[in-house]
Amino acid sequence: MTHTYKRTLVTTALPYANGPVHLGHLAGVYLPADIYVRFKRLCGHDVIHIGGSDEHGVPITITADKEGISPQDVVDRYHTMNADAFAKCGISFDYYGRTSSPTHHATAREFFSEIEKKGIFIRKTEKQFFDPKAGRFLSDRYITGTCPACNAPGANGDQCEQCGTHLSPTELIDPKSKLSDATPELRETLHWYFPLGRFQKQLENYVERHTGDWRSNVVNYSRTWLNQGLADRAITRDLAWGISLPLDAEEAKGKVLYVWFDAVLGYISFTKEWAEKQGDSERWRRYWQDPETRIINFIGKDNVVFHTLMFPAILMAWNEERLDGRYELADNVPASEFMNFEGRKFSKSRNYAVYLGEFLERFPADTLRYSIAMNYPENKDSDFSWSDFQNRTNGELADTLGNFIKRSIDFTNARFGGEVPAEIDLEAWDALGIDWLESFSKLEAAYDGFHFREAASQAMEIARFANRFLTESEPWKVIKVDAEAAGRTMAISLNLCYTLALLFWPIVPETANRIWRMLGFEGRIDDLVEPGKPVWRRALEPGLKRGHKLLGSSEILFTKIEEEDIEPELKKIEALLAEAERREAAEQPAPMTFKPEITFDDFQKIDLRVAKVIACEPVKKANKLLKLQLQVGSEQRQVLSGIAQHFTPEEMVGKSVVLVANLADRTMRGELSQGMILAVEGADGRLFLLEPQGEGICGNQVS
Repeated sequence: MTHTYKRTLVTTALPYANGPVHLGHLAGVYLPADIYVRFKRLCGHDVIHIGGSDEHGVPITITADKEGISPQDVVDRYHTMNADAFAKCGISFDYYGRTSSPTHHATAREFFSEIEKKGIFIRKTEKQFFDPKAGRFLSDRYITGTCPACNAPGANGDQCEQCGTHLSPTELIDPKSKLSDATPELRETLHWYFPLGRFQKQLENYVERHTGDWRSNVVNYSRTWLNQGLADRAITRDLAWGISLPLDAEEAKGKVLYVWFDAVLGYISFTKEWAEKQGDSERWRRYWQDPETRIINFIGKDNVVFHTLMFPAILMAWNEERLDGRYELADNVPASEFMNFEGRKFSKSRNYAVYLGEFLERFPADTLRYSIAMNYPENKDSDFSWSDFQNRTNGELADTLGNFIKRSIDFTNARFGGEVPAEIDLEAWDALGIDWLESFSKLEAAYDGFHFREAASQAMEIARFANRFLTESEPWKVIKVDAEAAGRTMAISLNLCYTLALLFWPIVPETANRIWRMLGFEGRIDDLVEPGKPVWRRALEPGLKRGHKLLGSSEILFTKIEEEDIEPELKKIEALLAEAERREAAEQPAPMTFKPEITFDDFQKIDLRVAKVIACEPVKKANKLLKLQLQVGSEQRQVLSGIAQHFTPEEMVGKSVVLVANLADRTMRGELSQGMILAVEGADGRLFLLEPQGEGICGNQVS
């Protein structure tokens, strides 16, 4: 049996405030969340929508470094830019916060202190990449290299954008610092770790409880991590920008909270700030600490494990040993797949994107909202294309919905004095030729079940039936012989306008409000929604009585998009594709070069032997050379090798190595070298010796 909650809290993933949001962000997170929230408001539910900017991520400091400005300057610019773009697109946040706010800093520190006090965190001294040129430790995003999973160049130290694999910086092939392009060194540093494995069983139970209602991608991503076993995860970083640790110890200086721990707590801190604005500073607790609240996290698929495993684990750690002030976990995490752009993945870092603010300077928000809703990437990646956007705007919004509304209102204004000419009841919907109650129920279920493509399709299908009904009824002809019949047709059509305004409000709210106004209502549909007031149910039955007065005028709801309107955008695509291809070509690794070809007979001349190191010492005044005494079968050799920066003399004694035994003697630093030992350089610059294993192999030939 489905639980009925008293209230709903909807959160949306926090975009980094290091650049403008693009249509991929809108499609994956913010539009679906807004559609759902608007539907719930229409239903009279107590629902709030909380979002905001992630202002402590490394991408912010990277942008600041590139532009030569402070991180605060960066976040101030892009927080405002993105908040304005969301507002213009009709994304109706109840509160849009910032993780740089004092309330957020206090909340994050409180969580850290609570978990630290319980002794849950683990402190580890680890090796982390350090840029010797820049003189600082490098967080994941400051390191780039080739992905070990798909071999794509330009992968970040935490994740490959090409294949989506989560990475550790040390896994990258040929890592480079983004600060100086230097090859980073591994140096020791202390960090705090969160032991995810401590909560493995609780998290397994949490995921399993929701396998029937969570999307398969969410369950599968979560299970994959759980099946591998959850490891400790660092929650601190050596950075100057971020939330400093609430500790006075010397070892905590220069440490800030890692963004994965900090950002998700923004949902809580922003709700606190919202409550303050409502004049009730404790009201936030109803939405986070009351089991009668349903929490829903809208995210993209690349954020799944942060919301199904890591954030819940943080809340579990807080709740441990507490009887009150316990946090509730999300009931659903509707993660979308990706929306691509003209067949390729949106990429802010590569500037291959259509940015929301720029789009809204040229085209109305509702045309974009509808087009994206009809291509919502619910279960698989979808694609935004200019031709599809043009076709949907012209063929569905303008020719179907807009055409029906305008014809209905114009004919009523012209022939019936701008008044609803007849009284109708629910049975009048039978004239549409559809099962109205079934269609309404399907639409309701689609909205409620996060199936937004289906909801948009179902709403437009009702508009098609309405348009067809008006066309086939031909009231402009019928009125000449039967004014009453024509009046009944128009009463049905006008009531369908009323119903469509409500059905479409979650998807195209500004258009719905314009329809509402043309129908003669003061204010907006937005003004009607409030908890306990089920406006949605009004759409089920005719809502306009005979004699209801319309505004008396009409307007064109949608202007068709012509070829010349999208031609500049198509040219932009060509330029973006050309630039993307240029970048990809530049990032391809240089072709392998080999020494001059030799014959098999040449190779046969090389004598490789297993040798054992029986003594080893540094070579004076040569910081790279070690002097090794080798036992090769029955004879001893002295070899000088440039491995002193990778191995100590003590480490070398007792090792078995591979010796090029017939290499001509040479003298280095006044010492004789009688051969060469073989080693391989790893991706991080470290050397690995070839060490044959086995008993009695010293002196044997290697083949």
